[in-house]
Amino acid sequence: MSKADIGLIGLAVMGENLVLNMESHGFTVAVYNRTVEKVDNFVNGRGKGKNIIGTHSLEELVANLKKPRKVMLMVKAGKPVDDFIELLIPLLEPGDVIIDGGNSHFPDTIRRTKYVEEKGLLYIGTGVSGGEEGALRGPSIMPGGSPKAWELVKPIFQAIAAKVSDGTPCCDWVGENGAGHFVKMVHNGIEYGDMQLICETYQIMKDLLGLSYEEMHNIFKEWNEGELESYLIEITRDILAYKDDDGQPLVEKILDAAGQKGTGKWTVIASLDSGIPLTLIGEAVYARSLSALKAERVYASTILHGPTPKFDGDKKQFIEDLRKALYASKIVSYAQGFMLMRQAAKDYGWNLNYGGIALMWRGGCIIRSAFLGKIKEAFDNNPELPNLLLDPFFKEKILSSQESWRRVVSTAITNGIWIPALSTALNFFDGYRNGRLPANLLQAQRDYFGAHTYERVDRPRGEFFHTNWTGRGGTTSSTTYNV
Repeated sequence: MSKADIGLIGLAVMGENLVLNMESHGFTVAVYNRTVEKVDNFVNGRGKGKNIIGTHSLEELVANLKKPRKVMLMVKAGKPVDDFIELLIPLLEPGDVIIDGGNSHFPDTIRRTKYVEEKGLLYIGTGVSGGEEGALRGPSIMPGGSPKAWELVKPIFQAIAAKVSDGTPCCDWVGENGAGHFVKMVHNGIEYGDMQLICETYQIMKDLLGLSYEEMHNIFKEWNEGELESYLIEITRDILAYKDDDGQPLVEKILDAAGQKGTGKWTVIASLDSGIPLTLIGEAVYARSLSALKAERVYASTILHGPTPKFDGDKKQFIEDLRKALYASKIVSYAQGFMLMRQAAKDYGWNLNYGGIALMWRGGCIIRSAFLGKIKEAFDNNPELPNLLLDPFFKEKILSSQESWRRVVSTAITNGIWIPALSTALNFFDGYRNGRLPANLLQAQRDYFGAHTYERVDRPRGEFFHTNWTGRGGTTSSTTYNV
């Protein structure tokens, strides 16, 4: 058998399916796994009769690769990635490429790119989204790192990626060092937000409107045929119709304690570090944390009481209000995500193509939706667009949804329904559209107790003042800085 086009290390679910995807597109793949039995099982099982070379050592893997060699790591994020980099460097030659396809934290990718390049090699940190099915049939791929590496992996990555209707692959170069993993991190944060918004919508339907699972299934089915069409709405439709062995809805029997792997948390931490108000994704992360306090919540429910949900209005109209509220909140979630990427581009010197990122997310990934096509159009029309809410299409959508959105939030809160993401989305909108927030009082408070100074509306920006509020403070002020 001829030498392989690419090597892949790590035959867990994503790794196996990526190998089969590559092979189905005409590429020969060499594979290695630390537990070598997995290699034999795979080559003699799902990979039997295919152009896949099983290897039992890293030396054997590298020896079976065409030059310049391309080695893709599909291993657990963190120390395992660093360990494999150290093992691979002595076996590779200048110009060879190491690719990390896991969910690595972008600062690690920035560090690794620099380190690997110093050794004369090239490095790519790439986000891969779409889960098991996406890996096999076509994921969204978000590569960043050494620019010279892109031309070497582009034919493989774009061949195996999902395609939009005109055949454009959901994969393009994102930027230098950690840009690819940063964009994947934001994708996952938005995924947290989308999922939480859908869950709150489901809870309103169930606990306030008293809808049956069949009714909810039909509503999500109808929504998936309109402007809310997306993978997450589609799977929600299917989940709500799925019955357990006794004929009851399976989802009712699933414990309400959510897990998380950390990418949503990373997104929120990055937003805090850069000063971008990623409020919706923050609430979605905290919502999972609150759900995990299951025993404490069950106890609290016996001693803390709120209103009994009661709905007397027009259910059909309210369901339409819900649809509009979900859509408007979704706009806010994506607007915040793109705000974070815009700031990161400034902070790290990345030249991010926001329309291109929307296109990469249009297919294959978990947040794929018709909605993303509109985001691409917005940035194609104005690459310097500071916020999606200012785009004519999204401005019109959010303004026309506003009345419904407010009805949903106020009705849910009045009835004691928990809606952290829907309500924070509306609060962000109200804050963003407000030309004067009460931060003037906040600055006065900071100056009063800590002499932190303030700017004045009647003087140019950048001039700072301190007031001796009590007559006892003197004229000395603190230095002015923002963390």
